[in-house]
Amino acid sequence: MKNVLVINSSLNQEKGNSNKLSQKLIERLQSKGYTSVNQRNLADTDLPHLTVEEMTAWGTAASARTVEQAKLAALSDTFINEIQQADAIVIGMPMYNFGVPSTFKAWIDRVARAGITFKYTETGPQGLLTDKKVYILAARGGMYAGTPKDSQSQYLKDVFAFLGLTDVTFIYAEGLAMGEEAANKAWNSAEQSIERLSA
Repeated sequence: MKNVLVINSSLNQEKGNSNKLSQKLIERLQSKGYTSVNQRNLADTDLPHLTVEEMTAWGTAASARTVEQAKLAALSDTFINEIQQADAIVIGMPMYNFGVPSTFKAWIDRVARAGITFKYTETGPQGLLTDKKVYILAARGGMYAGTPKDSQSQYLKDVFAFLGLTDVTFIYAEGLAMGEEAANKAWNSAEQSIERLSA
């Protein structure tokens, strides 16, 4: 059995372009033998910003945690377990104000945990998540890939590499807000990329 974890964060939910892209890839992966799909829509999750209380809970031994600390730690533990169980991770990524959605950043803050998903060594940090493929489906209203305004792509490469996930593939659908012709071209290009990727 191959497991795929899907993380979407579009405010528009299933109507969001990034969600639609990720769904297309999921369908292709399922046709290639990925039989277990775990989908998490961060727009449905009441995910607050990370607090010192939550970080303190992580550093407290499970047997010594208060009820509240156990509840706080369980959120991060759940997210990390989902990643650990996955063979592939599909990220539906909209662009909001040149960055990733704040809910996605809040998710990252809970999966990047020292001693669990990465560790510090004498030569620098070492990711502890390995042998997992990451697909990022990036939907954008304008054209940014390969330009200085694309703050998402390098950030996503860096943060996943920090966790040990270096096999990252991007599929872009850009210009979706630049008229019907540009949008159709973007969708066709993205769909062709998905087809080639899963061939």
